[in-house]
Amino acid sequence: MSFTTRPELSGTFGMVASTHWIASATGMSILEKGGNAYDAAVATAFVLNVVEPHLNGPLGDLVGMIWPRGEEAPTAVCGQGTAPAGATIAHYRSEGLELVPGSGLLATVIPGAFDALMLILRDHGTMGLEDVLVPAIGYAENGHPMLPQVASSISGLADFFSDEWPSSAQVWLKGGSAPRAGERFANPDLARTWTRLLKETAAIADRNERIEAARDCFYRGFVAEAIQTYLGDACVMDATGERRRGVLSAQDMAGWRAGFEPAIAGSYGQWSLWKCGPWTQGPVLLQALNMLEGTGIADADPRGPEFVHWVTEALKLAFADREAYYGDPDHFDIPLSTLLSKDYAAQRREMIGTTASHDMRPGTIDGYEGLARAAIERSGMAAIVGDGPGIGEPTMAHLTSRRGDTVHFDIVDRWGNMISATPSGGWLQSSPVIPGLGMPLNSRAQMFWLTEGLPTSLAPGRRPRTTLTPSMALSPDGRRLAFGTPGGDQQDQWQLSFFLRLADHDMNLQEAIDAPLFHTGHLQASFYPRQFKPGHLLVEPAFSEETIGVLRSKGHNIEVSAPWAAGRLTAVSQDSGGIFRGAATPRLMQAYAIGR
Repeated sequence: MSFTTRPELSGTFGMVASTHWIASATGMSILEKGGNAYDAAVATAFVLNVVEPHLNGPLGDLVGMIWPRGEEAPTAVCGQGTAPAGATIAHYRSEGLELVPGSGLLATVIPGAFDALMLILRDHGTMGLEDVLVPAIGYAENGHPMLPQVASSISGLADFFSDEWPSSAQVWLKGGSAPRAGERFANPDLARTWTRLLKETAAIADRNERIEAARDCFYRGFVAEAIQTYLGDACVMDATGERRRGVLSAQDMAGWRAGFEPAIAGSYGQWSLWKCGPWTQGPVLLQALNMLEGTGIADADPRGPEFVHWVTEALKLAFADREAYYGDPDHFDIPLSTLLSKDYAAQRREMIGTTASHDMRPGTIDGYEGLARAAIERSGMAAIVGDGPGIGEPTMAHLTSRRGDTVHFDIVDRWGNMISATPSGGWLQSSPVIPGLGMPLNSRAQMFWLTEGLPTSLAPGRRPRTTLTPSMALSPDGRRLAFGTPGGDQQDQWQLSFFLRLADHDMNLQEAIDAPLFHTGHLQASFYPRQFKPGHLLVEPAFSEETIGVLRSKGHNIEVSAPWAAGRLTAVSQDSGGIFRGAATPRLMQAYAIGR
């Protein structure tokens, strides 16, 4: 048996695993009250907005998958908002930009998280609007223990908030000072926003009609109006160190809705897996598994150099294809059937050598050659990095100079309903708070390129190719699995190692989570300033010195992280006999699984 920091939980009632213990406890409380997994998910998500505000917010994004009992396959949930009508390449270029900034008002797309939660609640939940909002209102109004990571994020930006983003200073700097780790912290503006939402819809007796009214309040009522009023005058500093106005309007918000769509299916041996479409990076996991199938990876030591090398090299090729070919399929012809075919994977597998590649190598697909050439050219670009806030994606800042992350949760209920979701965006460090609402806008537009003709070119109505990427799987013996992690470009990297350790090495959920993790920066980063690090490989120090030495000898540019520094995986499962299991990472000492 492998060493684990915690037991894998097991039970017959249900499981909730999330990246914060208070959110996990909230979700479990909803299950205890008779709610299903989707009720619990919505309540969990709203609490995560409160307790991890440096990582997600109601004006952010949410990508999920639901697997209702009795259905053969999961369904994807798109809570990824699109670019506003005014978000054109010509306008951004006229602002002197070569990249979309990583923070500020031009980094914003239409907020998607709230509408996705309401859609899940309306169509698959059983509880009412008040039931799922009251826990978050309580923590926002009465306070919660301030996480050290949140306190650090606010402290590092205190002067900037005071000088440049006064609406943020009002919320995060009580009495003009940054909060201390562990102290009780409240966001009364956010509590008032949700309380007003409940009051404005209170007269509606029908459950579904009230949820619809809440969507209207948010996207066509007082929330959208507050955003429009603020953006009408706001001109704020962004990651370039310059002040700019935004282009999001109330009309943009009024015309957008979250939606359901088919999940993308893949396989590995006798396992079936599902990811969201190429408007996410999700197919990267399926492509990498296709390449690794048949390589002998199943026989490699999951802590050894050959395992790390093969996984890393397959990921490099899959991410090169992501950069060349992925994007919003509603606006661009994505060659997904080719990318996910076993024949294409066999061609790509032949490109994996015994030493580390240092080149960007997208595959060649007939009719798409120009996209491959463009991806190679972008990998050599020299980004000009400013002195403003929000440089880089907050997810990996705990490995560099600034702390932060995204959030994730997985839930299964007593009836077998399952959900895996990754809320993100609306980080306190990336956009100013909308006055009176207690929440900042998202910065997901930084996924776009300011170059015409690409699947990821900025264009009104187009979804940015998000990094948010939950997973679901079905084992040969009928076990259903939901898993995921925060981590930007690293999400599918950590999930791949986790899954292979389950599928090929019979580890339990906690063992697979606790095993040493690694990831590569040999990819075109999704976040400003869009860096590419040829040959980079980060490994946790739990790998042996021998393993690290062999990887260096293979040409990998090794970066050894601090202990327990990579990944925030959580997972739940249900086997054919009705046994539920759950696990959560010990990394950052926040995530917990709860169940019985």
